[in-house]
Amino acid sequence: MTATDSITNISCYKFAPLSGLKEMRARLLAVCKERGLKGTILLSEEGINMFIAGLRDDVDALVDDLRRIPGLEGLKPKYSLSAEQPFRRMLVRIKKEIIAFGVEGIDPAKYTSPRLEPKVLKQWLDEGRPVILYDTRNDYEVKLGTFKGAVVAGIDHFREFPDAVAKLPPELKKAEIVSFCTGGIRCEKAAPFMERAGFEHVWQLEGGILKYFEECGGAHYDGECFVFDQRVGVDPALSETDSAQCFVCQTPLTAEDQADARYVAHVSCPYCFKTTEQQQREQIDQRHAAIRAATTPLPGSVPYDHERPLHIPAACDRKTVVDAFDHVMPHIGREVWLQTAQNGRLTDKDGKPVAADHLVRAGEHYLHHTPALREPDVNADIRVLFEDEAILVLNKPAPLPVHVGGRFNRNTLQYILDLVWHPLRPRTVHRLDANTTGVMLLCKTQHFARLVQPQFERGEVEKRYLARVQGHPEQDSFICDAPLSTEAGKLGGRTVAEDGQEAKTEFRVLQRDADGTALVEARPITGRTNQIRIHLWHLGHPIVGDAAYLPGGQVGETQTLAITDPPLCLHAWRLAFTHPLTKQRVVFEAERPGWAHAS
Repeated sequence: MTATDSITNISCYKFAPLSGLKEMRARLLAVCKERGLKGTILLSEEGINMFIAGLRDDVDALVDDLRRIPGLEGLKPKYSLSAEQPFRRMLVRIKKEIIAFGVEGIDPAKYTSPRLEPKVLKQWLDEGRPVILYDTRNDYEVKLGTFKGAVVAGIDHFREFPDAVAKLPPELKKAEIVSFCTGGIRCEKAAPFMERAGFEHVWQLEGGILKYFEECGGAHYDGECFVFDQRVGVDPALSETDSAQCFVCQTPLTAEDQADARYVAHVSCPYCFKTTEQQQREQIDQRHAAIRAATTPLPGSVPYDHERPLHIPAACDRKTVVDAFDHVMPHIGREVWLQTAQNGRLTDKDGKPVAADHLVRAGEHYLHHTPALREPDVNADIRVLFEDEAILVLNKPAPLPVHVGGRFNRNTLQYILDLVWHPLRPRTVHRLDANTTGVMLLCKTQHFARLVQPQFERGEVEKRYLARVQGHPEQDSFICDAPLSTEAGKLGGRTVAEDGQEAKTEFRVLQRDADGTALVEARPITGRTNQIRIHLWHLGHPIVGDAAYLPGGQVGETQTLAITDPPLCLHAWRLAFTHPLTKQRVVFEAERPGWAHAS
């Protein structure tokens, strides 16, 4: 083929009973490839539909071959020319229908509505005959052009056509209607369907718009005709136009559309262009849907057999296995560990049960087995505030533990995020207590975590919390710098200790209320475990709803609240840090809970 060769394009269909489709498919595919033809042939027991392009002699040879098939003797292709091959490959497919409609009882091989020749339609329109032109094509095709004054079906797919007909005004049932489409094939089914729906005078335009162009030019027609190949559109002379098609949404694009700043080849067009904000909103909505799917039911609510590993620390060398487990997890209670061992649920790393008095060595590994474990319910209403390729910012609900621990393995924030973001595993660079709500930052990769986490360690991240406390602090602004213990105490918490770690929190009273509580803003300068809760507790203003740090300096018996308990009134309200990619200072806020609103 040389650069001066013209490509012949044909489109044609015929409804006829066909059999032996698999053998026919193989033979036609071989013939087309041998002759260098490209395009699509659809085969069905109801007939054939095809769009083929190549050199004229090769196209004619294919048509002659098809006409030798019983039922296809009268095949009448429509011809047009193009400078280039409009198809990328050759496909021969077997389908249930050669034009998808999905309505039983419509069989064009047995009955079609009266056909109207294009020249007759033009004469009617020239004479001003009162006829309804009904465009049965999809909306995106109509966009490039249609007959003047045509009634448009307003559909996105031909399967929607019956619903469109049902919406037509009842008075049209006695009107003269001419249905039309690109090449006539859809009207082979559309027109008989309309007759069956009670429309009394329905014609189908023979050969569709393309044959009308061939015989009548552009009279009574506005624009061009969409075609299903790389040409996109042809004008009334059947010449390829400058129209294009959006790679993303498949919408046909006029020259004006392509001049629009929102048109970027292979990226977007004026009809699918989304601002960055819109794209982020859609992505966030998809994440929320995925979170709901992953937490319905809660992953830990379905009973499962659980194994918790224990690495024996040096302090437990030569102790009994029960004493070792009790040393590492004292909040469980030695009697519980003793009973667990007697039940055979403390094993070595190979799963072999060990006796309660079995002596362990530092560095060994043991397992605690819990059969049919069902975890307490949590609040899984995790809300995404922002996400890009580097970071993930959440509004964490409560109660919801961040990491595995205690009674929680699967009903944790990390487990849920791993399910939703798989294969990524968002990495926490700081944490919130299970009972604390609000802004939480994670990184999408270890690389970005290494850039962000040091900001917390250097005190460069600004954190602001809201807390409702018991009592009214005397001063509007105050600081607590009481040091906190380095060793975990009851419930794994910390307390004020003179020889403890340096800790500093700045407080500002936002409101003192008549119920004896106050709304306080807290700004932790250091980042110790439970720091805000312990400092307010130490100052005599424990946080409302705190089940661990109670009034009067008492320590409670509950670490993680039940989902039905009154909430801990502590909310991570604001987080400011340097973005690891842009290097710009960014600020995120989480919507205030009901208890944190000023009255």
